[in-house]
Formats: sequence, C-alpha cells, structure tokens
Amino acid sequence: MTYQLEDLLYLMSRLRHPQHGCPWDIAQDFHSIVPHTLEEAYEVADVIERGDLAQLPGELGDLLFQVVYYSQLAQEEEYFNFYDVINTLMAKMIRRHPHVFPKGELYTEHGIATHQAEVNQQWEEIKATERSAPRSDSALGDIPLNLPGLTRANKIQKKASRLGFDWQQLAPVIAKLDEEVAELKDAIARNAPNNILHELGDVLFCAVNIARHLRIDPEQAIRHANQRFSERFNYVAKQVQASGKTMKETDPEQLDLFWNQAKQQ
Repeated sequence: MTYQLEDLLYLMSRLRHPQHGCPWDIAQDFHSIVPHTLEEAYEVADVIERGDLAQLPGELGDLLFQVVYYSQLAQEEEYFNFYDVINTLMAKMIRRHPHVFPKGELYTEHGIATHQAEVNQQWEEIKATERSAPRSDSALGDIPLNLPGLTRANKIQKKASRLGFDWQQLAPVIAKLDEEVAELKDAIARNAPNNILHELGDVLFCAVNIARHLRIDPEQAIRHANQRFSERFNYVAKQVQASGKTMKETDPEQLDLFWNQAKQQ
C-alpha cells in the first residue's frame, strides 16, 4: 500500500484525538514541539553531509511530520490548517520568482532566466517589500533570537552587509581576527572572566565573518570539524586501549603521536 498526503493528515488527527489519541501527542503544544523540529532538521543535514542518502527519505519524513504537527495544532485552535501553509508557501515562491513566473501565476509561459547575482538581489528586494512592518525598532529585529549562535551571527552579518556595513575584502576581516585573538590573550593574562567571555565571543563572531566572506556556512564548517575531531579522537582512544592504559595514564607526547597518526589517516 502506498500512503498519500491525506493519510498523513488523518494519522495526525488520530494521534491528537482527545479521547482515543496518543497521550504523549495530546499533551504537546507549539512550544514543546520546537526542540524536536530543530533536532529533525539537523538530522536531515547530517545524513546529507554523510552521504547516506538511503536514510534521507526517512529523515525528510520526520521533518515533514513537524510541519503537519504544527498545522494540526493550529487547526485545533482555528488559526490555520495544512492547506493554508501550502497556499502561503506557493504564493510566496511564485511572488519571489518573477523571472520564472512573470505573470505571477503558476501555469503560464516560462520566464526568462537571469544571472544568479541578479536573482539574489531581486529575491532580497522582494523579501524587503514583503515586510510591511518591522518586528521591532531594531535594524536587526527580524532575525530570530532562538537560532543557533553561529547561524544567527551569520544572518546578522549578512543583514548588516546588505545595509552597507561590511568590509569589501577578506584581508581586513582576517586582520580583525588576529586583533580579537590578541585581545583574548590579554584578557586571559589579566585573569578577567567577564572580558574573557566577551573577547572569546568576538573571536567566534569574527570567525563567522570570515566564513561569510568565503561563502562557507559556519554551521556546516563546525559540524565538519566536530566530525573530524570525533573520528580522530576515536582512533586515539583505540590506540590507548590497545596499549593497556587509560587516557589519563598516557603521557601527552604519546597522545600527540596517536593524534598525528589519526590526522595522517
């Protein structure tokens, strides 16, 4: 049997049935589901980065289920339903792609392709006009506060750049990182905890700026770094275990040797 979208929506309504549904699902609300949504999004990114595309349909399904879940919650409160989500998405995508849908309609003649840079600029201009009122009086008020730190830093910097506040070359950004590292070292030397926190944050923020100028997603970069460290550390742990010692019993020089071996592999 092949299930369809309507089956998924029905399943969700059954899970949330007040008398006959699942107790866990009945107890959830918009806020309690958010951590699961973030987790599912990261799991999608993980299988893609690992090249494990056989697992991708399952992970995408889990992410789609989050959208269905929110839609069911909203329908129960008479805010909107799943089809409102689809309609809103379709209208927005058609509106933001006038080079593909020149008449603002889905089933019309093909538009004229333009250069990617022109498309990107057009996309941002259309998004800007859609924001009839800012979320706050802050120039950065439309950037969500609950994004992962590196992702939010990247979005803040992109918004500032669009407003004209940016370095035009990479060299001064790298020089700024050197400056921030020097300030961090000074704060550490002075044993000033608050300053250390601030200066370390500046180092991380500047590193994100470098990633942005290099057109690298900082979240993707740190995930790759995490994966590389994990693989190398696992190698070191196996070598230590084979030596009959614990990690703490192994001298630092030997650990460095194992680490360098892991890097070579």
